[in-house]
Amino acid sequence: MPIKYLRGFTQPVRTDAANRRLGYSLAFVAGGANAGGFLAVGQYTSHMSGIVASLSDNLALGQLMLVLAGFSALLAFLLGAATSAVLINWGRRHRTHSEYAAPLMLEALLLLAFGVMGANLEGRRMLYVPGTVGLLCYVMGLQNAIITKISRAEIRTTHVTGLVTDIGIELGKLGYWNRPGVAGDLPPVMGDRQKLRLLSTLLGMFFLGGLAGALGFKHLGFVATVPLAGVLIVLAIVPLLDDIARSPR
Repeated sequence: MPIKYLRGFTQPVRTDAANRRLGYSLAFVAGGANAGGFLAVGQYTSHMSGIVASLSDNLALGQLMLVLAGFSALLAFLLGAATSAVLINWGRRHRTHSEYAAPLMLEALLLLAFGVMGANLEGRRMLYVPGTVGLLCYVMGLQNAIITKISRAEIRTTHVTGLVTDIGIELGKLGYWNRPGVAGDLPPVMGDRQKLRLLSTLLGMFFLGGLAGALGFKHLGFVATVPLAGVLIVLAIVPLLDDIARSPR
């Protein structure tokens, strides 16, 4: 794979095509990590809607330990997003090539550590379950903030509720019958086919990543997260090497 092509995934100067390629890759990784995390600890970690809803339910039921666990997961996601923003803004102010690659590499290293160490921690359930949930929520927050800042909030990769909603909106617009003379001077209702392709592909990549992650975790265990980390390393490594090459010796 050409170096220039790899550099384009996370280089500071963005194009719509580069954003789409990165979005598809990250949606696959998010689906894989989310599905693998569910098989590991019985909880999805990429969407905060369910976690916040469970906070309300468990608080009403007096399940204070579950409330604490849910709040910790929410805080981990929040800290992941904040970490991503700090790294990106630091890189931008210092004019690095890796302002987007740095948080992506951090995500890769965390997934790699989880894949290598997860099997050794599984026997210690009291530490393993909350630690795994916190780590994966942090990783998902980190990744979602990366693609959100890169695409100016046009692309999300760690949850699909918004994707499905937007797909439904575009399908509704495509299927709308613009009867002549009814709307007066209003422009006709037109669906955005390019946006629909983007949203549908993101949804498909998240599904395929989830399938790969579930099958990988079922047959290989925690080491199944190592290939996901490898994908992120490939996406991030070239801009980081560019910064190393230009740094004063």
